[in-house]
Amino acid sequence: MLYRRANAAGATYFFTVNLADRNTDTLVRHVDALRMVINRVKKIHPFSIVAMVVLPEHLHAIWRLPVEDANYPTRWALIKSGFSRLLPKTERIASSRATKRERGIWQRRYWEHQICDDDDLAQHVHYIHYNPVKHGLVKRAVDWPHSTLHGYITRGAASCNWGDGADETVGGYGERGSVGLPSSAQPT
Repeated sequence: MLYRRANAAGATYFFTVNLADRNTDTLVRHVDALRMVINRVKKIHPFSIVAMVVLPEHLHAIWRLPVEDANYPTRWALIKSGFSRLLPKTERIASSRATKRERGIWQRRYWEHQICDDDDLAQHVHYIHYNPVKHGLVKRAVDWPHSTLHGYITRGAASCNWGDGADETVGGYGERGSVGLPSSAQPT
């Protein structure tokens, strides 16, 4: 099967990246290692993080790539392999992975979507920030510690009660209510 990826230099992309074992908390248990690897990769292959949330077994991110650069696959490969190298080898490794000398931590593929416009960006930012509530991890989005929502609040781009049901501007992206975060918030 042929996988075709979006390939627009300088574009903004939404990603979903999953662990192979969807019944683990590896990402939040080792979130500092993940953060360190992402920052290391950003120094070598720059990109901006517009929004991100790390959940126990998957993450969502929106990246903006530099002009004339569309190479997010290399960035993800470096992040996934760098993170995997920092973890003890305790996971079950399928024979197909073992023959390729792969770890069994991440799913091989990930989902990406090229952001088309400001409305699309806002919808995906909201989806990311509301995701811990959607998965029942917290009752209020602000209570999840591994989210860029906190930066949005600090910069005044979101209220501290965004996503808690009291803020009627939440939703419009498969959740409840209508959209409220401005899409112009600065990436990190």
